[in-house]
Amino acid sequence: MPQTTEHFIISGIQEDGKKLRPTDWVERISSTLASFDENHRLHYSVSVQPCLIDGDKCLVVARCLEETNPAAYEFVMEFARSNKLRILPDRRTDERALPCAIPPAPAGKDK
Repeated sequence: MPQTTEHFIISGIQEDGKKLRPTDWVERISSTLASFDENHRLHYSVSVQPCLIDGDKCLVVARCLEETNPAAYEFVMEFARSNKLRILPDRRTDERALPCAIPPAPAGKDK
């Protein structure tokens, strides 16, 4: 998986082309990392959000989750690996693209 985008997509389609069951896996993972506001409305994390791509349920994950919440990042990645889900770069750059929870490091600077 190339490391050039700020986000990646975990598709609900497995490497063998089958859809992952149960079909609500995206909502389950997204809800685990979500929070409720003062009006008791669920708000998804800016780092992990559900989406539909070509009719398939997917999970959009910000790469910065690895820094901001390593345990959550490892949980999501292990889930994808163990279920043999396709992991793809998120190529969206318009208003549909997720903002990253922390700004990316300036180019050419080490951490």
